[in-house]
Amino acid sequence: MANTLASPAGISGRNRRLLTRLHREFPAPFTVWEAAGALDFEIPRARRFLAYLAERGWLVRVRPGLYATVSLESESPAAWREDPWVVATKLFGPDCYLGGWTACEYWELTDQLFHGIIIFTTRRVRRMETEVQGLPFRVRRIASARLFGTRPVWRGRTRVQVSDPTHTVVDILDKPSLGGGLRHVAEVVNEYFHSEHRDDELMGSYMAKVGNGAAYKRLGYLLEELDIATADLFRECLKETTTGISMLDPDLPRRGAVTTRWNLQINGNVS
Repeated sequence: MANTLASPAGISGRNRRLLTRLHREFPAPFTVWEAAGALDFEIPRARRFLAYLAERGWLVRVRPGLYATVSLESESPAAWREDPWVVATKLFGPDCYLGGWTACEYWELTDQLFHGIIIFTTRRVRRMETEVQGLPFRVRRIASARLFGTRPVWRGRTRVQVSDPTHTVVDILDKPSLGGGLRHVAEVVNEYFHSEHRDDELMGSYMAKVGNGAAYKRLGYLLEELDIATADLFRECLKETTTGISMLDPDLPRRGAVTTRWNLQINGNVS
């Protein structure tokens, strides 16, 4: 029997009605327990029913115990995948947002395409890197105080949060690896300050909220190296420069000259 949503012969009328209920109730991935509540099933029966639908291509199993309805417009249900932004919000929400290079791509601060999703969450997670539906997810756990500066974005019927352009830049200055490494971070910073997203006052406010001395050093150094005119923000970076020696790129070996203006070891190139 063909595994396709175009062939209703693969499912009974009663099961089609139950599937319709799942489509109506769950715009985002759902658990066995959530489905059991929506269908008024006991957990074992719900688990068997979802596995049955998934085997026939009417549902997709995002990961063990988590399912999503297959788009009715899908021409190839077996190859269909749920929107990774929606999956990320389900797995790591509700207090989470998409950021790092994922947000850089969304706000067109970069032309580079990255394989993987960056998610910031307050939730405790066992692994900082995982794979869902063949796509890598990198997770950054944050305090609830870092849940600021986000914008809602609709992905189908699901609203997800993405860091706004300014917060995106602050996050990758704080953790350059989440921006693809310092060289790419420098490109994003340059693009930000030459774009409609630029907001020096907001940048200063967000930097203060994050409160990372190394991020101030990286920003000040990049403003100088990239010849970006922003006197107030430059002075703020100098004022907040701490005494210890930080790494320009914390993921590269500790080597290279130290700039005493920024107490920063220049262990990588920005151009």
